Amino acid sequence: MHSKQGRKNLKLDFYKDRLKGMLNHKRYEHSLGVMNTAMQLATVHGADAEQAALAGLLHDCARCIPEDRLVEMAREFDLSLHEVDLALPVLLHAPVGGRLARRDFGVQDEAVLRAIAVHTLGDKYMTLLDKVLFIADKVEPGRHFQAVDKLRALAKQDLDRALLSCYDMSINYALRLGDQVHPQMITARNKLILDKLSRKI
Repeated sequence: MHSKQGRKNLKLDFYKDRLKGMLNHKRYEHSLGVMNTAMQLATVHGADAEQAALAGLLHDCARCIPEDRLVEMAREFDLSLHEVDLALPVLLHAPVGGRLARRDFGVQDEAVLRAIAVHTLGDKYMTLLDKVLFIADKVEPGRHFQAVDKLRALAKQDLDRALLSCYDMSINYALRLGDQVHPQMITARNKLILDKLSRKI
């Protein structure tokens, strides 16, 4: 008879085995890194570590799907499509991934599915789990960019400030590439700043 922890580990092994068949090696290793980092941040900030682990593991389950197929799947799932999504279909791997986590992995936890769906662009109303996953995706051990160590330290101290830094970096990166900036991220960033200002009043 399996213990509760044993059943959890078996389920996680099932998710990992299925995920390996959907991702390349580099993306799979990234997913493991995000899983572990999300668990750590959840523990620090009082989020559910099991939800964070599952969201972290499966967050990129749609990342290796070709862009034209992502658009098709988004339409099949009746997802709302913005013109920026059509110009940059890779952004759709997050909301499509949320649907695949339910359909192909059997995940029923709405909080986990939502965190997966918004992990790339953020959202106007970010939950604690949403923030943990969004930031873990940027600071997992496999990430190597100039400010990553500073961001890792900030993530342990203040999730909102770390989230704002993530938004800023993503927006600045898009601008340097000459890409469009998705309005969902602009709205999310503006809401975060307004919330921070209101708490100071």
